[in-house]
Amino acid sequence: MIITKGASADGSMMVAHSDDDELGDQRFILVPARPQQGKRQIFAEHYRYPRISTKERGPAYDTGAPYTKPLYELPYKNIWAILGHSVPVSYAYYDGAYGIMNEHNLMLGECTNGAYYEPKPNNGDKPGPMRLFYSSELSRVALENCKTAREAITLMGGLIDKYGFYSTGETLLVADPNEAWVFEMCALGDQSRHSAWVAQRVPDGMVFVAANEFRIRNVDFKDKEHKNFYWSKHLPKGCMQTGHWDGKTKFDWLKAVSPGEYNHPYYSLRRVWRVLDRVNPDLGLSPWVRDGYTTAYPFAVAPKKKLTPHDVFALYRDHYEGTQFDLTKGVAAGPYGDPHRFVGPYDNPQNDISDSSTPPAGAWERAISVFYQGYTFVCQWRPDAPDMTKGLVWHGPDVSYTTCFAPFFAKANNLNPAYSSGSPQKLDRKAAWWAFDYVNSLSRLNFQRMTRNDILPLQRQLEQESLEFVARMDKLMVNPPKSAPLILGKEATANSNRMLERWWDLGDMLIAKYSDGYINLPNGRYSEPAPGTMPIEVGYPATWLDKTNYRQGPTTYDMK
Repeated sequence: MIITKGASADGSMMVAHSDDDELGDQRFILVPARPQQGKRQIFAEHYRYPRISTKERGPAYDTGAPYTKPLYELPYKNIWAILGHSVPVSYAYYDGAYGIMNEHNLMLGECTNGAYYEPKPNNGDKPGPMRLFYSSELSRVALENCKTAREAITLMGGLIDKYGFYSTGETLLVADPNEAWVFEMCALGDQSRHSAWVAQRVPDGMVFVAANEFRIRNVDFKDKEHKNFYWSKHLPKGCMQTGHWDGKTKFDWLKAVSPGEYNHPYYSLRRVWRVLDRVNPDLGLSPWVRDGYTTAYPFAVAPKKKLTPHDVFALYRDHYEGTQFDLTKGVAAGPYGDPHRFVGPYDNPQNDISDSSTPPAGAWERAISVFYQGYTFVCQWRPDAPDMTKGLVWHGPDVSYTTCFAPFFAKANNLNPAYSSGSPQKLDRKAAWWAFDYVNSLSRLNFQRMTRNDILPLQRQLEQESLEFVARMDKLMVNPPKSAPLILGKEATANSNRMLERWWDLGDMLIAKYSDGYINLPNGRYSEPAPGTMPIEVGYPATWLDKTNYRQGPTTYDMK
């Protein structure tokens, strides 16, 4: 999501992203500034832990695992030739599966889309055009070298045009303190016009959302001054070469490069509808459309009420509650209103269009807060804050609904190691992600009762305390000392460690409180029942029992 300055309550620019990485590398890493000399290693996309193992991107990426072999080593001078100037020392930035935010408050978000052509990488040792870049490395190169959104678009677009793109279609949201852009890219199945991209500016005062489908439609190729559009030098002729545009009708980027939604109808569009409808219900947008190429949903909308970061957190915590698609209702939600719907062998592949021609046997609605989220973040640039604290990344590990967003400062020079460590394949109490995955996994024992009574109240308390923490840091940084970057990192670490301590404690309490299907109230910290109080029997709601074979259970000795 993008929330432009005019759409936010305090004039902030915000870029947000939930990464659905399906137990990939969940780490949140601060990549330090470093000299850029010689060649930059370009790595292929990889999501399992560790996503990259290298000594060239700071200690958090030097995991002790064998170093990752680069796909290619690109001279920095070639990068700077596209950018138009050199950057001898890179800019420090926060990184995840994709680049997030750098010390100059350049912010990026990402989503994956289906494309007609999704080739493997090619570093020049196979026939066909070179294909060196995917959005993950493009985003990192941009954060290392760029201060503004337009610089990032120019650099990433130039790298795609010259060195080629591979794999799925991709969207990168790109914003600086002044303006925001949507940058979309894909590979083309043509030897000379091998890749394509387009960027569209989000007008100030508007909110934008993307959900696994390209959102840019008609491109104005007459916009030579780039007031609202940039595009690849391979467009539009590349789409004519591949046969996906006739060169006569109005150029529609989505139709020209993509089959639209993947997985099942409304996998993407239902989430777009939900965010836009929540942001401005007065628009009366329908949740039902004709097909995946619909133009019923605007590129961006003005919100009815200007948004805060906490409003954005709430958008990411959605299961369609209160609508006809409410995932907390129905038989599939079980007796305790659990909105999680797991993927199995009867589902079409996630993030894959290879089987899109095969109609699914059925489908669950695709919630915004989904069980395979790895993390969610909201980048925020605040105009009224001191310079050292203007840039924030609110980072929430694991599933949005049951996570807690902690603030980290863009100009800090150190990061809580708990957020930069841990593999999803082994429980680790030193890793932040595991604290939140632990609580989320436990919540399925009695979802509605546990979230309403235990998890969400603590979540609200800790996020409010983090707001107060940021306010204290703002006051401290009005006249910042030379050691300000160090102080910002240490204080954010202390704040997030307090949060983690409470969250681990919450998880341990939950497993005792809801043990064996009871409510088992302990003496001590959380409640004070009378001595000798027995555990409370919870059982199942009558409405759910009526949908089971409970009524056919053994109620008599008579033969039936």
